[in-house]
Amino acid sequence: MLNRLPTLFACAATFAAMTSGAALADTHEDISSVTTTPPVAEKREHSYTHHGITISDPYDWLYDKSYPEIDDEDVLDYVRAENAYFEAAMEPQAALTEALFTEMRARIKEDDSTVPQRRGDYLYWSEFDEGAQYRKHYRKPVAAGDDAQGVLILDENALAEGHEYFRLGALSVSRNGRFLAYSTDTSGAERYTAVIKDLETGELLADTIPETRTSLTWVANDTAIVYGKANENWRVLDARMHVIGTRVEDDVILYEEQDESFSVGAGLSAQEDYLIISSGDNETSEVRFVSAADPTGEQVLVKPRAKGVEYSVDIREGTVWVWTNDEHINFRLARADIAAPGDWETVIAGSDEFYLTDFELFETFFVTEGRRNGLDQVEIRTYDAPTSAQPIAFPEASYDAGLSNNPEYDQTVLRLSYESMVTPDSVYDYDVASASLNLLKTQEIPSGYDASLYTTERVEVQARDGTMIPVSVVMRKDRADILAAQGIEGPGPLHLYAYGAYGYAVPPGFSTTRLSLVDRGFAYAIAHIRGGDDLGRRWYLQGKLFERTNTFNDFIDAGRGLIARGFTAEGMVTASGGSAGGELMGAIVNQDPRQYGAIVAHVPFVDVLNTMLNAELPLTPGEWQEWGNPIEDKAAFAYILSYSPYDQVKAQDYPPMLVTAGLNDPRVTYWEPAKWVARLRDMKTDDNTLLLKTNMGAGHGGQSGRWNSLRETAEEYAFILWQLGMAEGAE
Repeated sequence: MLNRLPTLFACAATFAAMTSGAALADTHEDISSVTTTPPVAEKREHSYTHHGITISDPYDWLYDKSYPEIDDEDVLDYVRAENAYFEAAMEPQAALTEALFTEMRARIKEDDSTVPQRRGDYLYWSEFDEGAQYRKHYRKPVAAGDDAQGVLILDENALAEGHEYFRLGALSVSRNGRFLAYSTDTSGAERYTAVIKDLETGELLADTIPETRTSLTWVANDTAIVYGKANENWRVLDARMHVIGTRVEDDVILYEEQDESFSVGAGLSAQEDYLIISSGDNETSEVRFVSAADPTGEQVLVKPRAKGVEYSVDIREGTVWVWTNDEHINFRLARADIAAPGDWETVIAGSDEFYLTDFELFETFFVTEGRRNGLDQVEIRTYDAPTSAQPIAFPEASYDAGLSNNPEYDQTVLRLSYESMVTPDSVYDYDVASASLNLLKTQEIPSGYDASLYTTERVEVQARDGTMIPVSVVMRKDRADILAAQGIEGPGPLHLYAYGAYGYAVPPGFSTTRLSLVDRGFAYAIAHIRGGDDLGRRWYLQGKLFERTNTFNDFIDAGRGLIARGFTAEGMVTASGGSAGGELMGAIVNQDPRQYGAIVAHVPFVDVLNTMLNAELPLTPGEWQEWGNPIEDKAAFAYILSYSPYDQVKAQDYPPMLVTAGLNDPRVTYWEPAKWVARLRDMKTDDNTLLLKTNMGAGHGGQSGRWNSLRETAEEYAFILWQLGMAEGAE
């Protein structure tokens, strides 16, 4: 066991000296000189016991107990050493990384803009200037006509200047068009600061609201905004109102949640006459509403919370509309008189065939969204005959489609988004009266793109329990020729991606960056595994709590099934996932390491048991509904322990892996990937590459700015090509 030393990393040459008692200098060693071999984290004896089970955790010290302040030099030295090793290991791939970045950037229209959309008296849109990292936001009066110039109302590039990290959070214009409320984060810690800009004068008001984490909703005739404040644990447990020109300390708390596992949000009803305040966790909801003109007035509770019942509401013409799973797992749409908002009458019954995911109310019609057989459905319905649907037809057999930005209550033309694995992102207007689609814009790829060169298919692979798992695959039609030109015979490489948690479906959408693998002979596949809700709500429930391991098994079996079908071969499957998808990466390499030629785990949630045992961490109480509460439930403790990637690392060969982290990440804290990599280095029996890159000035989403983010993707792909022996000549 190592002694506690000022610097807790070492190359192999110094490790023996450290174990024999030789100390490092009092001043911290220059980490740039220690890059030729992997850092070795000290083991410090630490264990904990729950439910009579004792767990050894020798890398617990990497969790700086002063978090969110991270000032332990031992911890920082180790993280810096891993970063230095990452830089040194990737240096031979610098030319490939640059070539990938250049080709990825060439596919992006640098001076791109969104399609203008009307809200009130103005048209709003955003633009990128050529070379710029961030957007500029514009508007112009509708009455000014098509030839009028836009007025710049917000420049993200100017706000980002001087900051290593920048993220725009909420962006909200008052109904009268005079004020712009927006929030920004300059650390990646997801604590946003909100300000208000007078669009008539261009000046910022004195009002500054720190530590917000929600939308900014205009109320009280545009004299106030409603927001939620993040507490010391990043949790938003209230809805507050700030009146322009008053002290933030005097802001009124409109609603305060007592359950630490819940979070609170607020928004306006369809006609913007009610403020709707919602509170809930991953499985239970409670909603109340109040007049938007008098937000401090008496609130009306729609229906008291009942465990396992989710619902959301909107209000139109004195009727409360409710989306809920109280009677069917795939949700129903109901309505009630505003005087008795809890007396729900079914409008559209729940269905095994149709998964209702959302609804939106407009003046003369409403829209339901959902999935049938895993495919997106957008349907127009009338208030007098709501069960009769007018579906919007889309041209391909597999696609990703849905409502886009439709801010007006009296909207008669709906803005839609559409894409597929071979069709770039497209923006449509759908005229409800004529049932006609009008293409407004298709994503432009300046370096060129020919959809006819690619083929996509949706296959089903049988999981070990007999469940059929859908997999969407895209590849070049001339893939065999591309591989042959590189001297690759037989099945080529395949990259497999999934998320598999929180009911988030990964749609079969388009990606320009993906082409950098596909054009080199990869097949690219998305596994629609349980844990997402791709095939309905039950699909999600079969991948959470005590059925969580279905998610991991589905992914592994999907890869094995694609191997059996000749798409690829063992050891030629590469895989990536982030956050809960990073947990997926950790679980699959513990279970079936031989399948994979390279793994990329972004901000991976791998120390699951420790995190779920720590109720003081930002998100833990709200996560117990997803993973289980091991503090109170012994069965949950044992089950999480059985799959937690960090706890299940074993002495075996592991594939090459690239792991990323964010020092300021409040969702998956930096020490989870750091501890995981440390344990892997200690226990794995191979000499395959294992890299950890920690963004020192960023959070969960990696680096900000479109080019910085794109370069990280180029690094990821360079690592994959390198590990598959495809780096030479790949550029």
